[in-house]
This record gives sequence, C-alpha cells and structure tokens, in this order.
Amino acid sequence: MSRQAVLSLLRQQEGFVSGEEISRRLGISRTAIWKAVDALRREGYTVEARTGLGYRLLEAPDAVTEPEIRHFLGETDRVGRTLVCLEEVDSTNLRARQLAAEGAADGTVVVADRQTAGRGRLGRSFQSPGGRGIYLTALLRPALPPERLSPVTAMAGVAVCRAVERICGASPGLKWPNDPVLEGKKLCGILTELSLEGETGRVQDLVLGIGINVSQRPEDFTPEVREIATSLAQALGRPVSRPALAAEVIRELDRLYAALTAGEIAPYLAEYRRRCVNLGRTVRLLGPDGGETAEALDIDGDFGLVVRTADGGIRTVRSGEVSVRGLYGYTE
Repeated sequence: MSRQAVLSLLRQQEGFVSGEEISRRLGISRTAIWKAVDALRREGYTVEARTGLGYRLLEAPDAVTEPEIRHFLGETDRVGRTLVCLEEVDSTNLRARQLAAEGAADGTVVVADRQTAGRGRLGRSFQSPGGRGIYLTALLRPALPPERLSPVTAMAGVAVCRAVERICGASPGLKWPNDPVLEGKKLCGILTELSLEGETGRVQDLVLGIGINVSQRPEDFTPEVREIATSLAQALGRPVSRPALAAEVIRELDRLYAALTAGEIAPYLAEYRRRCVNLGRTVRLLGPDGGETAEALDIDGDFGLVVRTADGGIRTVRSGEVSVRGLYGYTE
C-alpha cells in the first residue's frame, strides 16, 4: 500500500519532494519510504534521490499494471472499474470466464503482459509475447437477448480504431469482419465468447477479448504471421505507450457497452463502413466448402458483408460462415 501511495504522491510533484514531506503527508516512516522507493525501482520506475532535496519520479515503465493503466484511465461507468492485471496467463478470455463463474462484477477487465495460449477466431492461436502487446478481456453481463449482442465484435473493432487514432494519430482500417489493420496488415485480433443459460437461453455473460500488437518487431512473429501482421511501432516508426493505449481501449469499451445497452448502434455502423478496407474490392470468400471470388459492395445493418458473386448474384455473408482475404495479400 505504501508503495502505491508513494508513487501517487511522486506523480503529483513537478520536482523533488523531501522524505520528511512524504512522511508527514502519508503518515509512514522514512524506512517505509525507502522500502517503497526500492520496490518501485525494481518494478521499472526511475526514481531519483538527492541528499537535501528528496525524491522525484523521472520515468515510469511501459507496463500494463494496474497503477500504470489507472494513471491514464480515470473514471468509467462500468468497464474497467475492476482491473485484474497479470504478468502471465494462458488466455485473458479463459481467465475472464473463470472470474465470471466466481461472480466477478459486470465490466471487470483482465489484462496480461503475456499470454501462453492466446486464442483467435476459428480456433487459431494469437501470438502474445511479453512486453510487446496489449492483451485484455472485458467481462460483460448485458441484460439483453442474444440477438442484440451480434454487433458487439464489429463494434469492438471500431472501438480499437478510435483508441489507436486518439493515442497514436494513426487511422486504422477494418478488414471484415473485425480486424483493425494498418498498412494492409493485421494490427489486432478480437474474440468474443457468449455464455447462455441452458434452460432459459438467457445471456449469462459475454467476454470480449482484444489483442493489439504494440511494439512487436518482425522477428517477434512467426514467418507465416509476419507476412500478414504488423505492430504500431513498425507502422509508425516510434514507440507507443502500452498503458496509455490500454486505458483508452477500456474507455472506448465503456462507451461501447453504454451504446450497445441503449441500442445506439448506428454511429458504429456508419464508422465501420467508412473504415472497412474491403468495400469496392474483389475479395476471396473462404468457407468450409472451398472459396470463391466476389466484389464487396456494402455492410448491412447487422454488419454482414454484401457481395456480388461471379454469377452476378447479390448475397450477404456472415462472419460465422466465411472469412475474407484479399486476392494479393491480407487486405489487397
């Protein structure tokens, strides 16, 4: 507790603050202050100490810990009021589902520095090296019928794009159905899982998992993933604060939850259409029965992809039916 109190006080100061002042304001001993500063240094904080002046915080680590995320987050309505920050986990979605079974609060967010068994859509793995990305899952308990929840994954894609744009200045596109992309490569994976009550079919909970590539280098991806994936650092040529971006994503998910509950989907649909990189292009539809080419025409009101097939027919495909790839690359 004293470690976090000392950190909070140091953050409030523009310069040095004496040990005597820290002791007076926090009601702790000089020994406790020294131990707190030592603990902060071991966690990656750069704290300068000068005789006669005291202490000052020079630099904070790029860590997805609760103190760092809270520093940027501020107050939210529901999502992020409870944060569970882990150094390592098999999957943030799996951990969120465990917490749901234990009665965790609506809006609980699980964040991990590293996943050992990160998962993507259709049973794929999601590479999640430590210190490189943001891997988080929001546990939601919406009092809505299942059919009202179908847009949530696409809306989350919009939410991630908004967060990246606000923090980084870059404007990601969206590859249908829900992949934020930069420079034609995948930046983020989103996996939504819904639990229903067996007898009534009522929604028990929804876990919304998001993995964002922040500072991965090309060698951090396996060769096959390297061809289709990028990170913010690669695309922008500069570092991006993981805790700042994580906080912004959580804020956007809080706004998404409020919009979903209120049925205010139209702004997300309009922005999804604007960001969708597939529209107006020829795409390859990949399904269990093989693949075919089609022209992507529009996004319908349920975030389905409206296409014109080779025989001139118009139909709408859903994310559970097919995947979409470009003819010459991930998006192109």
